Amino acid sequence: MENKIINISGQNRNILQRVKAIEKEQTRRKNSPLARYNKGKVHAKQMEFHRCMRRNRWVFGGNRSGKTECGAVETVWLARGIHPFRANKAVSCWVVSVSQQVQREVAQQKVLYYLDPAWIEDVVMITGSKGSPAHGVIDYILVKNVFGGTSKIAFKSCEAGRDKFQGASLDFVWFDEEPPHDVYEECKMRILDRRGHIFGTMTPLKGLTWVYDEIYLNAHNSKEVWYEFMEWADNPYLSAEEIAEISASLSADMLESRRYGKFTGNTGLVYGEFSELNVIEPRELPAEWQDTLSIDPGLNNPLSCHWYCQDYDGNVYVVAEHYEANRSVDYHAQRIKEICRKLNWKRNRDGSINALCDSAANQRTLASEKSVAELFCEQGIAVNTKVNKSVYFGINKVKALIKPLVGLPKLYVFSNCVNMIREFKSYFWGNDDNPVKRDDHAMDELRYYVCAMQKKMRAEEKSRVARDKERLYRRLRRGRV
Repeated sequence: MENKIINISGQNRNILQRVKAIEKEQTRRKNSPLARYNKGKVHAKQMEFHRCMRRNRWVFGGNRSGKTECGAVETVWLARGIHPFRANKAVSCWVVSVSQQVQREVAQQKVLYYLDPAWIEDVVMITGSKGSPAHGVIDYILVKNVFGGTSKIAFKSCEAGRDKFQGASLDFVWFDEEPPHDVYEECKMRILDRRGHIFGTMTPLKGLTWVYDEIYLNAHNSKEVWYEFMEWADNPYLSAEEIAEISASLSADMLESRRYGKFTGNTGLVYGEFSELNVIEPRELPAEWQDTLSIDPGLNNPLSCHWYCQDYDGNVYVVAEHYEANRSVDYHAQRIKEICRKLNWKRNRDGSINALCDSAANQRTLASEKSVAELFCEQGIAVNTKVNKSVYFGINKVKALIKPLVGLPKLYVFSNCVNMIREFKSYFWGNDDNPVKRDDHAMDELRYYVCAMQKKMRAEEKSRVARDKERLYRRLRRGRV
């Protein structure tokens, strides 16, 4: 009997020890870096990245903006099978760094920081000991997936060259900082058969590279590509004093890159003020806001045409675009009229459509007895070629709309006007204090419109002004003024 009681007590002790071990493990996991990230350390911009379902996502962030944190957490979530927004399964992935040294000091450190040791099935090293993987260079980590099976996180170095990035079939690739273009292209092939995805986190310190051209300039023209900027102020764990101190020590160009994650080149952007605040999703606007079209004609070069609206507070909305090269005036006129029908755009009494147009359209060439302006007019596009072509005056007026000295922007471009948005981002000053004359067709006709725009008045305001004019005219006739 006594032995039986002792045995029962022993069983109770074992159960108690197991319960305490479970409670300790739960406490440890609740206080783990990943748990803290989930419960509030993640900031709004990081969450936008995690929520995005595009297949090619990029975070352009300043140093210490939190970009690498969200890349590491995304990798761990996907490998463990606990991603809150994406389908979860066992995965195979690459984490790509610019060199093995950077891999050891940044990407693998962050992955190990957020990866609970209890989830690791095995670590294979290139150099160093698996007993202390953080001090060596990791080849790959095998992670227990909650849905069963094992995920593989392999680490790759760009310095190994493109040939080392061939042959694998992957679910995703994380680029920690900007890779060479050939490595990027090879990694795109690796995710092809699995319909996988790519994400990158980087500070754009190399200037206007392929990332600028392929990702930044074309994101609005792609259903697969997405990006966002992160800066120091987005990270709630950096103090205002620390931000001010570091900012004061950097040049203007370095501040743009290292704080705001912005791209910079040898020459500056003409419209550096243009930002995501100026881009809005298409929406229906009141018909009375419709103003006019503006056209920059082209034959071999693209013809650029945009539809402009203006509200009663002087805010300008660019609501549609036609942008195409190597087409005749007849073709352009028909496309413009089709878009006008879709927008239910206002017409003159004779059915024609008003548009501003570059005065060069008045010139006649040997190829035609009629000018481009005359050809448009024959097609029902009533072009006004008396536009102000002053570059400096127009640029200053546009700048004042993009970012006024006080308050919100006064120029908004619908996100479906992808070519105008792209030109805003690639319109640079040249060495002679003039904008570079390349890919600037939308920028030219935007200036024609902004220089010609007049404040739109409500109908009741117009009638009051008209009554004042009539009253003054009567007094003049009576000789009282």
